[in-house]
Amino acid sequence: MAEGQIVEMPRVKLGSQGLEVSRLGYGCAGLSGTYNAPVPEKDGISFIKDVFNKGITFFDTSDIYGVDHSNEILVGKALKQLPREKIQLATKFGVVKGDLSSVTVNGTPEYVRTCCEASLRRLGVEYIDLYYQHRIDTKVPIEETNIHPRFMGDNFEQNKIIYTRIEALAKKHGCSTAQLALAWLLHQGDDVVPIPGTIKIKNLDDNIGSVKVQLTKDDVKEISDAVPINKVAGPRALDSLERISWRFANTPPKDGKLSA
Repeated sequence: MAEGQIVEMPRVKLGSQGLEVSRLGYGCAGLSGTYNAPVPEKDGISFIKDVFNKGITFFDTSDIYGVDHSNEILVGKALKQLPREKIQLATKFGVVKGDLSSVTVNGTPEYVRTCCEASLRRLGVEYIDLYYQHRIDTKVPIEETNIHPRFMGDNFEQNKIIYTRIEALAKKHGCSTAQLALAWLLHQGDDVVPIPGTIKIKNLDDNIGSVKVQLTKDDVKEISDAVPINKVAGPRALDSLERISWRFANTPPKDGKLSA
């Protein structure tokens, strides 16, 4: 692929308010050390430009990623070198960073406005295309830990069995396991837009290849059956974080009618 060449990526509507995004997005967290050592700023900016040049226009960050909001700052610097009107930018609020022993979530209107204004400044933009809550505000404490439940101890051994099934299915479809997983997500509906993150070009290219993996309804069912959710050992995240995710938490009811 020639440098600077923009790839034609399928586009879909996200949500009900007309936002159109690339079929595959990019999660920026890893650039600032969320899952690995942070990359140098110059390299991070270059990588974001490479992502854009490969056809991805939907970028997801958060005010909690990186030290002192460094991920939003990095993304903002990269955006200055890209056509803003062709970018769909998402960032998140709600997690108030504390020490390693606890996480506080805040969803009050005053906090949301303060966070939004701060994100706009760090990103160096006049608007954010998608602004959403990172975690549900239930003020749940979190125990200090740095492990992933699904890849530790007995959970790891049990989940390896499931992984071998996915490996076999990926081979059947002539793609990588990552591509098969992303393709399965892409076939859940046009309003499902994955945002895989990586700091390696080869993995980025592999992820992009998932949009070309065609699955029939029977294929989707076969993949789903190979990974029955009740057979996956361990939660996706720490229990205390799971409890404040959208699946398990809710905001308290508001009495009376909502104000206009």
